[in-house]
Amino acid sequence: MQNKSLVSGPRPVLISAHVTEDGYMSIAKEIAPHLPYLRRFARALSGTQAGGDAYVVAMLEALILDPSSFPRDLNPRVGLYSIFLKLWSSVGLNVAPGGQAELDRSSAERNLEALTPRPRQAFLLRTVEGFSIEEVAQIMDVSPSEAAGLVQTAGQEIAEQVATDVLIIEDEPIIALDIETMVEELGHTVTGVARTHREAIALVAKKRPGLVLADIQLADGSSGLDAVNEILASIDVPVIFITAYPERLLTGDRPEPAFLITKPFQPEAVKAAISQALFFDRRAGRKAA
Repeated sequence: MQNKSLVSGPRPVLISAHVTEDGYMSIAKEIAPHLPYLRRFARALSGTQAGGDAYVVAMLEALILDPSSFPRDLNPRVGLYSIFLKLWSSVGLNVAPGGQAELDRSSAERNLEALTPRPRQAFLLRTVEGFSIEEVAQIMDVSPSEAAGLVQTAGQEIAEQVATDVLIIEDEPIIALDIETMVEELGHTVTGVARTHREAIALVAKKRPGLVLADIQLADGSSGLDAVNEILASIDVPVIFITAYPERLLTGDRPEPAFLITKPFQPEAVKAAISQALFFDRRAGRKAA
């Protein structure tokens, strides 16, 4: 008999060859590639890898007992996260953080614990796991509008923890106003709107931002990318590029920007990127000086 382990760790789940091909074995083949990412998600929810793995193992054991519980009407990755969250809500397996594990956790993980449960789940599914709003809705068994609302709530809760000063580099007045409104709705303060490279540098000299939102092509023909590079030479700050020319940044070379929004943009995407950039930034929670 040949056994395979789907989850490496202290409690691996073994899949026996005796399991029928049309039962758990077929499901296992479909979900196995997604398990490392589910473990990441479970760790973020529980606060520790041990706690997260305990939930993943419990889910796999439940699937072995009842393969028919897997939602076949969803694609395998969406179905995997969906059944995991159902189990997450029904059993208490979390390992309480403490000792050295508590000290080793990042500020982002500690910030995450301050979010209320459902918005936290939606935020992680959308920004970390990369699911669309429609997929988040399927996983959480809510409507797309409810899923979007949960992500927005998470953004507002995050802003309360990591509210900061934001510099906007954008030459189109209407777009700049839209971005400024979104930033302020999340609870942040806009220090200024720069239309050119020179204006951006002058505003940074006057007030150091905690986040920069930048277009690439500016009013006088100058480059927002050059402005950002000059800013980053003097201060360490997260940057989100909002541009109609993503190909100028996505060249295949490294480094590439971690946060890139393509115009025309959806407000929800911009808000999620702002929340994610600040939430996972190591300076999160520190107001810019």
